[in-house]
Amino acid sequence: MNSVPEPPRRILVVGGGVAGFSAVNELRTRGYEGALTVLSPEGLPYDRPPLSKGYLLGTEDADKIRLAPEAWYAERGVEVLPERAVALRPAEGGVELDGGRLLAADRVLLAVGGAPRSLRIPGGEAALTLRSRADSDALRQVLVPGARVAIVGAGLIGAEVASAAVGLGAEVALIDPVELPLAPAVGEAIARRLHAMHGERGVRTVVSLPVEIAAGNANDGAAHLVRLADGSSVVADAVVAGIGIVPETGLAAAAGIAVDDGVIVDPSGATSNPAVFAAGDASRLRVADGTLLRRAEHWEAAVRSGQAAAAGLLGEPAPAFGAPWLWSDRHGVHVEAVGTLDPRQAPGSRTVLRAVGGVPQAAFLLAADGHLLGCAAVDLPLMVRAARRMIDRGLTPDPDALADPAVDPRKLAR
Repeated sequence: MNSVPEPPRRILVVGGGVAGFSAVNELRTRGYEGALTVLSPEGLPYDRPPLSKGYLLGTEDADKIRLAPEAWYAERGVEVLPERAVALRPAEGGVELDGGRLLAADRVLLAVGGAPRSLRIPGGEAALTLRSRADSDALRQVLVPGARVAIVGAGLIGAEVASAAVGLGAEVALIDPVELPLAPAVGEAIARRLHAMHGERGVRTVVSLPVEIAAGNANDGAAHLVRLADGSSVVADAVVAGIGIVPETGLAAAAGIAVDDGVIVDPSGATSNPAVFAAGDASRLRVADGTLLRRAEHWEAAVRSGQAAAAGLLGEPAPAFGAPWLWSDRHGVHVEAVGTLDPRQAPGSRTVLRAVGGVPQAAFLLAADGHLLGCAAVDLPLMVRAARRMIDRGLTPDPDALADPAVDPRKLAR
């Protein structure tokens, strides 16, 4: 007869981002009463999305972006230590801290995120990156009126930084080798509308690839010259790289845990070591058939993986989640997407647009059999919420109703 695994008595969460915070909250919600410690070198966990939005603009401060006030942790018996883990010691029942102390734990959750991907070109080390509160503080110092800023990468982070930079009075060149960087995430029509907003707000978009960041010269008075693959160049007082992250796998790999562009986990967050779980940007899901999925670097994906790992740590089934969702803010508009808008993932699918005055407000991807696969919309949160319900229920909405601006989104999901 198989014995039931003993529940953990002390859980240690390594990392103070939203994945670790979500796991801690879920553990207490599920009734876990054992010791619970979070290693967060930056202090109380805070939310990262505002770092390229309100916090960068100065409209939100450090207290505002905290995931919870200090009292929240005390009320739930959660210890937050501003220390860094340097090694996992699962065989010894703990984690080694910077300085050599071994912190005991019978279960460890790795929620360590990643580091900003650097520009691997000559002079690439001169580019600023954005991942931490300190990075945002440093970036704000250079986003001053009249500053010439070159941003490499026009995805979510790059676009948000470009929006903040022009809002602060900087002159911005946004560089990306892809003409419509967000098309797979929000569909071609919405991506085209969003990208066009850069030019409307004074951002110069450049479709090319940087090959070198050289020192500026006395004639233009700039610190940098960004040379591009097409032979042109961009003069800049500051260069920012927003080209994704590299997952932090060092701790796991050194402990013999399986990694492959992320710490490999099952749907419960379990790694190849039964005492170690992982969640957030550093984790990579292997599904039941053995397929390794791409890592998701979005806020909600981190929340969900933290919740799933919390259930796994307690030996309980992971919660059921609906269609994936993401959002971004730029140039005064709010865009959301749910499900998939990438037709390459659904042969035979078709796109339906809802437009007003020829301007696309929402895009929908319908499968070959008519059921809804995804939706993206600008400043229409109710539409996205309704679309999420339709996707989760497997509904086949009327395409004409989807396209009609007069149809209330809430009626579509009934």
